[in-house]
Amino acid sequence: MTNSTINEDSIFLIQIGALCQTPPITCKPDIGLVEIAQTMRQHDTSGLFVVENDLPIGVVSLSDIRNHIADSDDIGNCTARGLMSSTTVTIRHRARVFEAIFKMAKHNIHRLAVVDENGALIGAITDTDLLRLQTCTPLYLNQEIDAAQSIEQLSRISTHMLDIVKNATAAGASARSLAELIAHFNDALSLRLIALLDHLEGLRLPEGAAFLVLGSQGRGEQTLRTDQDSAIIHNDNLSSTTLDQIARFSVRLCEALEQIGIPRCPGNTMASTPEWRQSVSGWKRLLDQWFTVPTPENMVNFGMFQDFRALHGHQGFEKILNEHIQTCIQRNTLFLAQMARHLVRFQPPLGMFGRIRVERRGEHRGKVDLKKAGIFSITEGASLLGLEAGIINGTTWDKLERLGQQGLLAATDAETISDAMSYLVHLRLQRQVKAMTAGQPPSNYIDPLVMTDKERDRLREALKGVASLQKIVRDRFRVDFIAR
Repeated sequence: MTNSTINEDSIFLIQIGALCQTPPITCKPDIGLVEIAQTMRQHDTSGLFVVENDLPIGVVSLSDIRNHIADSDDIGNCTARGLMSSTTVTIRHRARVFEAIFKMAKHNIHRLAVVDENGALIGAITDTDLLRLQTCTPLYLNQEIDAAQSIEQLSRISTHMLDIVKNATAAGASARSLAELIAHFNDALSLRLIALLDHLEGLRLPEGAAFLVLGSQGRGEQTLRTDQDSAIIHNDNLSSTTLDQIARFSVRLCEALEQIGIPRCPGNTMASTPEWRQSVSGWKRLLDQWFTVPTPENMVNFGMFQDFRALHGHQGFEKILNEHIQTCIQRNTLFLAQMARHLVRFQPPLGMFGRIRVERRGEHRGKVDLKKAGIFSITEGASLLGLEAGIINGTTWDKLERLGQQGLLAATDAETISDAMSYLVHLRLQRQVKAMTAGQPPSNYIDPLVMTDKERDRLREALKGVASLQKIVRDRFRVDFIAR
């Protein structure tokens, strides 16, 4: 992954505070043995921090209780103060994971008290937490996916994506790295699912066909959780039996993808839909139609299709389709201008004096749709400029870099637009993680009023970057001179 900061070593650099999501389980020094045991049972824990004046002064563990019962005749009068290990090993919340590992090994203990700058107890970290962290790494998840033996198991594994993203964020991963990481895992899940359908159900894609992923997965950049967007391409003149096999495979694959947590496309842009399963000649005819008659529907269809990638099956179809798209562009010079006119209708929500405009009515009143406000314009604008220049593969960041390198975008413009894309994706992922952690569906909406002044300023700058790209597109394709 380009510019990725995600690797197996980076988890050891995560700050301890990022792992402490729940308050520590504590007790007062003067409580008795029965109350200690009841507290342990209530919270299902094997140890309590003994706290006095907000400061940890000791730890009571199950082994402390066991040893006291075995060695003492005076059980009824013992308290936490008498049971506890008097030396409490602490670690600052800004310390790194590797420091926690070293401290546990040095003192041969299983838990550390996490304290703030004033020494007050704010959390706890255990060896179980650290083990769980190591199982939420990209390499471990890859291994889990490869080893999955059932669709149900693959569905459970897919839920670990949230933990991966949270840990990668804590490790300082960029929005670009995270988007590429999520796309990578969705590819891996899809490919393992295809293998399981073959092994368990005898369903496979026949020779001479390919399963295409479209949209954000086709570009290799995704957030949590995007819909299915896919298609099928196959050789001409296949037998009816082979076409039936392709249809059964496509329908079942889309069902199974939904089973493992990847939602269906609301507009049915999926391989399970007959219109999105075409022969080579069929796709060429459709592309000719889209380019020749640039209705809003045809432009939307092409906008979804243009970022395709052959995930499974015959890879040679990619080159065939890309060459035909370039031929269509040369034959229909006004098509890109029509796409540009459609694109610039999605103006970024910036009002007078840089005020951020929000939804005026409906369930999202007072909020901004991050996708509609800017991410869509940047991805589509970069793809549009890329199509004209023959740049047809890669992420939006890849395309912006190449446009800058070829002088089709000024270097400063390419950097500004790329930064805008990164910040908008960062905000989108941040909100999606927060919602999914709370058990809610992920959303593209954000309320500017709950943002800090710094965050609002950065959002404002990102939206200005969107406006810059739209102006470039408007001028490049002379949108204002196109007949209405």
